[in-house]
Amino acid sequence: MKIPDDVVKKIATAKSIVFFTGAGVSAESGIPIFRGKDGIWNKLKPEELANFNAFLRNPEMVWEWYNHRKQIIHQSMPNQAHLSISEFQKYFPDVSVVTQNIDNLHRRAGSKTIYELHGNIERNYCINCGTFYNEELPFEGRVPKCKCGGLIRPDIVWFGEMLPEKEFSSAEKAISCCDIFFIIGTSAVVYPAASLIYAAKENDAFIIEINTEETEASKIANQSFRGKAGDILPEILNIVKEEISK
Repeated sequence: MKIPDDVVKKIATAKSIVFFTGAGVSAESGIPIFRGKDGIWNKLKPEELANFNAFLRNPEMVWEWYNHRKQIIHQSMPNQAHLSISEFQKYFPDVSVVTQNIDNLHRRAGSKTIYELHGNIERNYCINCGTFYNEELPFEGRVPKCKCGGLIRPDIVWFGEMLPEKEFSSAEKAISCCDIFFIIGTSAVVYPAASLIYAAKENDAFIIEINTEETEASKIANQSFRGKAGDILPEILNIVKEEISK
């Protein structure tokens, strides 16, 4: 893969880098994606599993589904894309991850500053009092309940729900001053998260897209690479490290 010299120099001289990641990154760890030709939503109706009313109608089904997803995630490991993103922290003073993924793999890979726009499957909270339950909760056909008696739900942003305000505003702040904005493994069609891509463009960040196929973000990217992030990111990092060491 040829990485243009000017792109290498732009990355190597950056002070602040933001990685905006989507399901394509997790897919390389064996976690099924939601969209695309093999996406989960092609097989299941999201309204049956991923909205609050569905949870109230059939909380057992929703919990069973999320426990199944947890099992897949717990068996998965951070891939070379996650690890490379984490390694960027060694060479740049300000590296942030803004992710649409809920699998916690960026944190397990060692990334420190992470803004989770769609929640985290490792967390849960009571729908009545808001108490968080971050430990593994037992599920034997019955939905876990809080000490107050309220149902406990996964800390995931469901369809029709607002993104967590603190995470989103922190992501906006990071993007407002970044030099390099990587878009990795996302379809760039899920809003309001996708709006951050255009915010980066408006703030004159140099935009680098890494994806297996063309997306909406390809139109505004300064540089696009086609392929797996786990192959491309380590190569970019190695070349940039060489440039920094000169």
